[in-house]
Amino acid sequence: MTASSSSRTAYTPNQRRQGAPGGWLRVLVVDDEPPAADELSYLLRQDPRVADVRTCLSATDGLQQLQESTVDAVFLDIQMPGLNGLELAGLLARFKTPPAVVFVTAHEEHALEAFDLRAVDYVLKPVRAERLAETVTRLEGSVPEEEPSGDLQIPVELGGVTRFVWRSQISHVEAQGDYARLHTGEGSHLVRVPLTQLEQEWAPAKFVRIHRSLLVNLAHVTEVRSEAGRCSVVVGGAARGTELQVSRRHTRQLKDLLARRSSE
Repeated sequence: MTASSSSRTAYTPNQRRQGAPGGWLRVLVVDDEPPAADELSYLLRQDPRVADVRTCLSATDGLQQLQESTVDAVFLDIQMPGLNGLELAGLLARFKTPPAVVFVTAHEEHALEAFDLRAVDYVLKPVRAERLAETVTRLEGSVPEEEPSGDLQIPVELGGVTRFVWRSQISHVEAQGDYARLHTGEGSHLVRVPLTQLEQEWAPAKFVRIHRSLLVNLAHVTEVRSEAGRCSVVVGGAARGTELQVSRRHTRQLKDLLARRSSE
């Protein structure tokens, strides 16, 4: 997988509607042919409305990238080995707030199926800058208002099948090398995302670090225990709950956040 981004400031759709200057559209390009992916990315970066462009060379890597970061629109090739663009679009449709989908392909015959998947546009290769500008204009009217604290569906792999877990159902996250294990009341799932990245991206959803290897969802904390100067929290309730140790350096911040939560 390759990923790159432009240097412009990225504005959310809300900021765009409030008249913020500069580009606002965050885009992921998914195409298994590097020259095609590079050309499309280059053309998108020339549009002043586009703030950030990332690329992936397979639909599987594209799904992983969408698990790691949020975008407004995905530009998808259709014919790719393994998971194809139509199949990826079908998975994205299951997200609570799915990104807009634009198909970019050399084949005309999939247009009907593409629009059945509610694609915003269907662009034929070779892509012209003028045609791409029309697509971005369509995206301006299709990207919904962003809910900063809204829930997300997180794609996870289980026995070769991609399933979706609501972020709000995750009680805590445990670091495992370059991976993170998401814990819910029904089990756990390993995802290829470092804990530091989730700490930053999920902070608005009240996920906070309590240890160098742990994030906790404040909404799932049911008890705070203190004994011999050590602090721990319980997530999931007293009967079937899990006790998690809080490091000394994070204890004060956690107690302050929990106190603030109780007063809201």
